[in-house]
Amino acid sequence: MEKINDGIGAEAREYLTFRLGREEYGIDILKVQEIRGYEPPTRIANVPTFIKGVVNLRGTIVPIVDMRLRFNCANAQYDSFTVVIILNLHQRIVGIVVDSVSDVMGLMPEQLRSAPDIESVIDAESVIGLGSLGERMLILLDIEKLMSGVDMGLVTDAC
Repeated sequence: MEKINDGIGAEAREYLTFRLGREEYGIDILKVQEIRGYEPPTRIANVPTFIKGVVNLRGTIVPIVDMRLRFNCANAQYDSFTVVIILNLHQRIVGIVVDSVSDVMGLMPEQLRSAPDIESVIDAESVIGLGSLGERMLILLDIEKLMSGVDMGLVTDAC
């Protein structure tokens, strides 16, 4: 696999890491507003099954997307580790349900690799690449692109 060169100097970029099943993912920490425990949202009719509904977050109505259902994970159970990551994307607030949050990880450019060109439930443009730190392998997501996909119906371009 080849290294990713995103034009940014040799500084580490920080990613919030989370788990969906056995896989570990990373998203840009700057997109994260807060992390909350899971609470059942209010259901909305006629939305895709992975949109669990909405919650009222200090006066803001926030759509909640269950990433386990979005990525076709076999089992999406809610337990004490299930959390909602609140994201600020294109000036819009969106929550994503994940199995658990691991930590914040800084990755240097030399730790980033291009993602292999394989068929996946995740749109290839939404995967930045793979990050490696020792034995850990992270799937790095462009969460803004992922949440603005046509099938999501959540975020539109502000331009």
